[in-house]
Amino acid sequence: MVYAFTFAKRFGSHGKQSKVLYCILKENSWLFFDYEFFRLRDQAFSFIVAYAIRFSDGNIIKYEWGVKTECDNELCILQIIIHGSINNIKSRILSLFLQQMEQPFRVCIICIRTFVHRVLEPPDDVKKLFQDYSQNGTMSMDDLLKFLSKVQGQNNAKEEDAEAIFNSLKHLNIFPRKGLNLEAFYRYLLGDLNTPLSPCVHQDMTAPLAHYFMYTGHNSYLSGNQLSSKSSVRPIKKALKNGVRVIELDLWPARNNDVVVRHGGTLTTSVKLLRCLRAIKEFAFQVSEYPVVITFEDHLTVSLQDKVAEMVTKTFRDMLYRPGKDGLEKLSPESLKKKILISTKPPREYLETQDSNSPHESKKSSEEQGGDEKLHSSRINLFSCSSMCFAKQDRIDEGEQLQGEDEEMTIPKYRDLIAIPSGKPKGGLEEWLRIDEKEVRRLSLSEQELDKATRTYGKDIVRFTKNNLLRVYPKGTRLDSSNYDPFVGWKHGAQMVAFNMQGYGMPLWIMQGMFRANGGCGYVKKPDFLLRENDDFDPSVPSPVYKILKVKIYSGEGWHLDFRHTHFDQYSPPDFLVKVRSKIDLPLLEHDHGKNVTSDNQLLDSQVGIFVGVHASETKRTQIAENSWLPEWNEEFEFEVAAPELSVLGIEVDDDDTYGSHDFAGQTYLPISELRTGIRAVPLYDRRGERYKSARLLMRFDLKDSRECSERQKSQD
Repeated sequence: MVYAFTFAKRFGSHGKQSKVLYCILKENSWLFFDYEFFRLRDQAFSFIVAYAIRFSDGNIIKYEWGVKTECDNELCILQIIIHGSINNIKSRILSLFLQQMEQPFRVCIICIRTFVHRVLEPPDDVKKLFQDYSQNGTMSMDDLLKFLSKVQGQNNAKEEDAEAIFNSLKHLNIFPRKGLNLEAFYRYLLGDLNTPLSPCVHQDMTAPLAHYFMYTGHNSYLSGNQLSSKSSVRPIKKALKNGVRVIELDLWPARNNDVVVRHGGTLTTSVKLLRCLRAIKEFAFQVSEYPVVITFEDHLTVSLQDKVAEMVTKTFRDMLYRPGKDGLEKLSPESLKKKILISTKPPREYLETQDSNSPHESKKSSEEQGGDEKLHSSRINLFSCSSMCFAKQDRIDEGEQLQGEDEEMTIPKYRDLIAIPSGKPKGGLEEWLRIDEKEVRRLSLSEQELDKATRTYGKDIVRFTKNNLLRVYPKGTRLDSSNYDPFVGWKHGAQMVAFNMQGYGMPLWIMQGMFRANGGCGYVKKPDFLLRENDDFDPSVPSPVYKILKVKIYSGEGWHLDFRHTHFDQYSPPDFLVKVRSKIDLPLLEHDHGKNVTSDNQLLDSQVGIFVGVHASETKRTQIAENSWLPEWNEEFEFEVAAPELSVLGIEVDDDDTYGSHDFAGQTYLPISELRTGIRAVPLYDRRGERYKSARLLMRFDLKDSRECSERQKSQD
């Protein structure tokens, strides 16, 4: 009997090779091998070519190559027409692939350790669920809909959703036409259609802007540290493509009557303002159609302000929002779709010296008065570089007093651009937080100022942010572009918690996780307790536990596709572990506080870590899965959550190193209130927040009311 044996390899849009897609046997209908054997790295394809002739013991009728287009990608095809028995051919292929999947590790000059890949089996929970929701080993579309509704919590699942899942697996050809078998069902659970968060915007977007947290960048043009890095449009483009909705630009005068963007008083380079504006226009709405706010920290003469107004108007045209009859309190993200808003205030130093257009005189005046908001973060005394004496002055551009005569002196053309006015009234915190019923404004505080203010004026800050905007920015000593705890601002209602997006670390991971909510559109609705009119929330008052979050970690896969086989360990496959940390940023009631805290166990080879936004940090770890690219844990953890809307679940994977620090193997942070229950495929990200192509975890989430859990526990007792 004659069979056609076909191998296909996908090429990317730039001709870059990727993994083997599938391996298929053809005899009128399609027959398929275990898909897991063919999710190998690129070397597998050349291996097939080199040894293809052995598959048929020399009984080859035809051997040919070809290239075809499928789904806008090129497939490189190797087809072999052979004589022989299917079972014989299948066993030989599997044998050869098993040989290929052996990984040698050199221990010393003459010794080599060999480890064999294994196939990742579905967990027992998955097998049981498949058995419960299938008939005779096949899950029909109706069965799948029941599973989505009852197990995955997708009560609004429609036939179109089940059909999309079926279609996503058809190119793998690993299930019968009538439905899904166990392996196809397992591939769906690990696939991109089974993510833990909804990909769609689902929150009410018609409320005023002050009712939303906004994804906010700080010094958006810097590519590195705050002292000597390069200013560029690339960080701006990257931020917008990641969903950031608030971009900050520092405007400074330059030669030839031009305007540049740079971090004043430092060794950072500059980039022309016009380039930044054009980059914003190009990328503003590629990821999200909701409004982009540009905050100007300008240090310009009046004539240059006029030039900026002309640049902004001509660049954005109809995209630019101009303040009209409707005040800011009536504007919503929905009504401002695909609009760009300008937020700034007249720079005091130039308004007071408008008779002089000299940038040097204006700069001198500014420094005599203490500098501006931007100069606080890393001002360097250029006359004493040898001693590297940094002036640790707080920014006061946003803290300067907003006087009525200053507004009158602002040229009308420039003032017409300002959709969100900013500034601080005369006086201290009480005056800064004073609410003007006739005007909505933006107030900016450094992280230090906010921390000090929350000790005495916590409820006043919450009251202020119900209708006004509060922006928080990093303190001046963060020259390395590090970040701070964002929960302090969020729990007091701050809409713009500005972060250095070019860095990395846990605070930035938390920020990225928070804004994966609501479809990643860059706007997240504030919880109701921060918006109640007649009840000012007090963040310092202990809060009871409202929810119990149960997290089960089954297994992980994909690292062998994203990393070299010696990336984690030169002598063996990695030893993965998952760290689970729970951190609620609201204080818990005393009888609840720390109830689930566990001591750190000895780290095992593979470990997963989970972090939940809470006041007291809980850290829980899985056992280590030794010497495996496909780790399995099957461990469950439980966390108490006081405010799900302000809590983020953090998951970190490390490779255990007995004699040194653990190697980073991925992380992800997820907003707890947005978690979809059931078994989910959780994609992992690198240190900078870039998603890995293949590495992911299979996990199960269950979020219940604490009372319901308590009653259930009592009934069981």
